[in-house]
Amino acid sequence: MSTGGEKTTGNTKTPADFLKSIRGRPVVVKLNSGVDYRGILACLDGYMNIAMEQTEEYVNGQLKNKYGDAFIRGNNVLYISTTKRTLADGA
Repeated sequence: MSTGGEKTTGNTKTPADFLKSIRGRPVVVKLNSGVDYRGILACLDGYMNIAMEQTEEYVNGQLKNKYGDAFIRGNNVLYISTTKRTLADGA
């Protein structure tokens, strides 16, 4: 009898696992307005509220402001992205 749940394997990563793994790494946070914030992910909560360090604000691909720390309310977040690690980075 099927339980209706998804099959999971030992290698399956959830979105929560991904978010935990990128804490302390450089990220790009894109807002619903189209503005990008680039910096180091300090922490985030279950509502996707984000704290960043060494943050830069980009509007239409151009640097507009630099902030030491930035706090972004989760309902404004379209996505969070990180750069791929290369062999030089130790991946």
